[in-house]
Amino acid sequence: MRIVVTGWTGQIVRAMLERVPAGVEIVALRRPELDLAIPRTVAPTLRAARPDVIVNAAAYTAVDQAESEPDLAMRVNGEAAGEAACAAAALGIPVIQISTDYVFDGALDRPYREDDPVGPVSAYGRSKLAGERAVAAATENHAILRTAWVYSPFGRNFLRTMLGLGETREEVAVVADQLGSPTSALDIAEAVFGVARNLLARPGDPSLRGVFHMSGQGETSWAGLAEALFADAAALGRKPVAVRPIPTSAYPTPARRPSNSRLDGGRLAAAHGIALPHWRGSVRDCVERLIAAEQGA
Repeated sequence: MRIVVTGWTGQIVRAMLERVPAGVEIVALRRPELDLAIPRTVAPTLRAARPDVIVNAAAYTAVDQAESEPDLAMRVNGEAAGEAACAAAALGIPVIQISTDYVFDGALDRPYREDDPVGPVSAYGRSKLAGERAVAAATENHAILRTAWVYSPFGRNFLRTMLGLGETREEVAVVADQLGSPTSALDIAEAVFGVARNLLARPGDPSLRGVFHMSGQGETSWAGLAEALFADAAALGRKPVAVRPIPTSAYPTPARRPSNSRLDGGRLAAAHGIALPHWRGSVRDCVERLIAAEQGA
């Protein structure tokens, strides 16, 4: 299986490159050969790479900056996603689109299901929803995987930020009224490989296609996640760090965040036989790896 994936430095792409299984070849395309900000160049470049499956994992992910650059976010996350799907349609192959909980407004009081109404409240969310719709319009042979609260041992993410703050602070204030399911990029990578295999093995099965939610099992708040990772770090010899829960209103940002980012992964489990691990164990594994890397430096 030859997977052509957009991006190179993003958390999910780096996780895929690290976890690539036997029998799978990954071709990761990046600028200048592939520039999602110039959508018309995307389809020809992807077709020339001779994929069996296309995974569109690259994205404009600067959520707050997107409020001042909505057109750029829309080109990268919306138009370019559609072009990637057009390339897949021309080749007669599946496309996997990585999407986000930000397509929802966060107002529900339960985990979101795939058929719940969308309603993004940020430029980033609107651009990702546009990408979903462009992919679906271009080809039926797609799997749109919505995930949330992604972290990993590499790249910029909440875990690495918190651990950095913990080196110089005794207490960190963290938002406590947003709920979600932290999701390891390494777990996402393994799930993507599984979805790709299923799509290729059963090309005529509509139950494997469409929109799926894919996040770590369980739920917590940002403050709860911070408490967990600081506890793991303390168990490994780092100094204790207290977490002071605060409301979203005390930490204003240019872009609104969904207060509820929980995603119901039941459809992915039923159709593809894939369920991501509970967030708590994956966070512990990531913290252990980050601290081991520090100690080995």
